[in-house]
Amino acid sequence: QNPGVKEMPFQCENRMGYFEAIATVFNHTLPSIEHKECVFKGGQRCVYEVTWAASDSSFWKRLRNYTAAICAGALGVSVVIDPSLTLSTLLPFSALLVAMLGAYAYRKELRELRNANDSLRDSTDKLLHQANLNYDRALYLNSIGSALIKNMDMDSIFAEVNLLFEESLHYDRGLILLANEDKSKLIFRSGFGYSDKHQDIIQNAFFRLDKKESRGVFTVSFKEQKPFLISSLNDIEKDLSSKSYQFAKELGAKSFICCPIVYESESLGILAVDNVTNEAPLLQSDINFLMSLTHTIGISINNVRLFDKKEKQLKSMIQAMAATIDARDPMTSGHSEKVTEFAVGICGEIGLSRNHIEVIRVASLLHDYGKIGIKDSILMKSGPLDPSERDEIKTHSEKTEKILSHVNFDGIYQEVPRIAGSHHERYDGSGYPRGLKGDDISLGARILAVADFFEAITSKRHYRDPMPTGEALVLLREKSGTDFDSKIVNAFLSFYDTEYSRRN
Repeated sequence: QNPGVKEMPFQCENRMGYFEAIATVFNHTLPSIEHKECVFKGGQRCVYEVTWAASDSSFWKRLRNYTAAICAGALGVSVVIDPSLTLSTLLPFSALLVAMLGAYAYRKELRELRNANDSLRDSTDKLLHQANLNYDRALYLNSIGSALIKNMDMDSIFAEVNLLFEESLHYDRGLILLANEDKSKLIFRSGFGYSDKHQDIIQNAFFRLDKKESRGVFTVSFKEQKPFLISSLNDIEKDLSSKSYQFAKELGAKSFICCPIVYESESLGILAVDNVTNEAPLLQSDINFLMSLTHTIGISINNVRLFDKKEKQLKSMIQAMAATIDARDPMTSGHSEKVTEFAVGICGEIGLSRNHIEVIRVASLLHDYGKIGIKDSILMKSGPLDPSERDEIKTHSEKTEKILSHVNFDGIYQEVPRIAGSHHERYDGSGYPRGLKGDDISLGARILAVADFFEAITSKRHYRDPMPTGEALVLLREKSGTDFDSKIVNAFLSFYDTEYSRRN
């Protein structure tokens, strides 16, 4: 071994492949290669012994050659003793015998070549099939990677994996187990191909990680971060606890593959697949593919965790900002939360997506944040506001948008500043700060306008008492189609009637 050159175990397999190819030059059948000594098993060097069985055609060729030599010698002696007998009988007989042996040897060789050609064709077909399979799997990994990166919650990730498994791969069943928070056990998170009975067995099973004596394949794969290909359950019976073996038998498992889900050396869970009706054997190439897949799943799970952490931080910041406004004036304490409740209720009535609802929820909590820039003498004035004070109060929506635009709202939250800053726009264009009209006002702002209006008129303020609920509902209906989008008003009325009738 040359200095600086590091041998790897797989290179032994590569060399054996080279020797196999070279040996076929001398024979049409595959040779037998014995790796007698290996440096990775304590040997001084790698020693290979290549042998192959002689073909039938080579035997008949040798027999033809020996016969031709014997006949030539016999003819040499015979021509001296009896030239006429040699020419009339022995020479034709010898020529015929050698020709017949040569023809038979040729037929044998031709048959061997034909068989070798058929074998080569079969091998080529298998290689082509494997190449196509590898190509399809590469496309699959690319598609699943693209699909998973779009999902920011665990359930969506697992649903995507199950869908692509069922539509694109040849495995009958599969499952994903993830470690719980304290890494004491593996918990079933997703599966496909299992009957209800088998899924119940999996969900009720305990895969302990906190016991050193645990010897189940799932546990060992998780702890050692190693994949396992089990060709037959009987092969590992002695290595399993009776409980683990019984679990596998109850599922009807025969052969299966288990791969760890790892992200940056941290074990997150395992993925396992098996075939029950599919006759295709599980191979090393399946392990290679599934390890690539679990790597992608591990990245996606980590992305979701980071997203969840960031989202929790954002929600904490938003709650703190909303509480800051409420703390300035005890009279309006809870206003933002109540407006948010109404706005989310409207969203539910008109069937908005979860992401859209979340954006409107955040905008509702922060819609009055601009009041932090309004003087207390105006904000908490007990009497009516004069025109200049009223103009000052009106600036709070514009200030809200300006302040929130400096907060790093990204992704789905990018529209929060604009929605929050437009909650005083009116459907007929009579609102502020921009005087927007109709659908020029974003849907979120139209929803927030109705929620804010109703909460404000039914709550006590420094300069007035709350309006009775019945009167407030009548007033809201009167303003439907003018100040407010009638569809939003109807959605609010439906929500309010259902929710508050139920509470009362």
